[in-house]
Amino acid sequence: MENRVVVTGMGICAPNGIGLSEFAQSLKNQTSGINFHLELEQLNFGCQIAGKPNVESVNLNKYFTNVQLKGLNASGIVYGVMAGKDAWEDAGLTVTTEENPDWDTGVIFGTGILGVDKFRESIYKVDEGNVRRLGSTSVIQTMASGISAYLGGMLGCGNQVTTNSSACTTGTEAILMGYERIKSNKATKMLVGSCSDSGPYVWGGFDAMRILPRKYNENPEAASRPMSASATGFVPGSGAGALVLESLDSALERGAAIYGEILGGGINSGGQRGEGTMTAPNNEAVVRCIQSSIVDSGIKAEQIDAINGHLTATAKDPTEIKNWSEALGRRGVDFPYVNSFKGLFGHCLAAAGSIECVGTLLQFRENQIFGNVNCEDIHPEINKTVNESRIPRTALNVAPKIIAKASFGFGDVNACVIFKAYNND
Repeated sequence: MENRVVVTGMGICAPNGIGLSEFAQSLKNQTSGINFHLELEQLNFGCQIAGKPNVESVNLNKYFTNVQLKGLNASGIVYGVMAGKDAWEDAGLTVTTEENPDWDTGVIFGTGILGVDKFRESIYKVDEGNVRRLGSTSVIQTMASGISAYLGGMLGCGNQVTTNSSACTTGTEAILMGYERIKSNKATKMLVGSCSDSGPYVWGGFDAMRILPRKYNENPEAASRPMSASATGFVPGSGAGALVLESLDSALERGAAIYGEILGGGINSGGQRGEGTMTAPNNEAVVRCIQSSIVDSGIKAEQIDAINGHLTATAKDPTEIKNWSEALGRRGVDFPYVNSFKGLFGHCLAAAGSIECVGTLLQFRENQIFGNVNCEDIHPEINKTVNESRIPRTALNVAPKIIAKASFGFGDVNACVIFKAYNND
């Protein structure tokens, strides 16, 4: 018998808010987390703005021991541990002090590039012949699974503890991987999410590709423009989002608060065939992914109230909207409300899906559909598909029941998850 799966805890370390309260207020009030970075100017970047969580004022001893902090130089791990431990606490869970781990609880926490600054530091020491000065933390801070290893050990998880990596799809994919594990009775609780490093060594390649906006260095908050005719590329971002997934039976037994239920989802690839390439999605694969998530969820397309899209503020935004329309068989005023949070914090790469899923679920709690910024000039191709009333500029006091969230990543990979407001049915 399959388990129903609900979300009982969330944590966030985003450019426009650390912690659920600050993040929710930023989404409601449209507070931007995109800023000018002097370092990028000094390194001759064309795009000198980015979204980066402000962790300088955070007491990291809340999350790490002094031993763990010694030599810690991996921004993604810091973001991920903060979000993960906050989600655990938000779910009302405690850390086992027994010798045995919690065999029914696991971690699936994804990343793209992890520990770039630590890796650079290590390379210099090796090249200088100072290999003995690397210390014992260089390996765990530079291996992709370092983030899940940190969290799994900190929380004493004895079920599957692993890291996935699927470019911009990573976070949404991690959620669906954890969902499937609980649904199939292989775990009771799973901490899922994703993180992304920040800094020039992560963002430099995208700047070299000239897919980042270069005309907004003096006006950072206006730079990220999803669905806009004047969009000129995505603003790079970083951070982490985390969710505690739990079987409904376990959540009810604990008396846990429930943010929403995961009805199902879909994951696929376009195989880089047809229209699909390393950097562009195969449109048929996107449509198939969305449609398979609807079938898996046991709902009808007309039941979807809102979409939180991938919508990165590139030339592909109109194509994404067209794909949603084809997949749902809906257009004009019949199209669901649609939003993109990237206008407020940029594209957080491997962390994008998890951060945006946290924001998506907060709409259930707030009984609102959050608005879009920087899209006063809706792209004319989007206007052919969607009535402008379905693209709210400010938060709407509309309580959504079912929301679809999708992510599409480099390598022509796709993931879509269907969330439902929980109401004891």
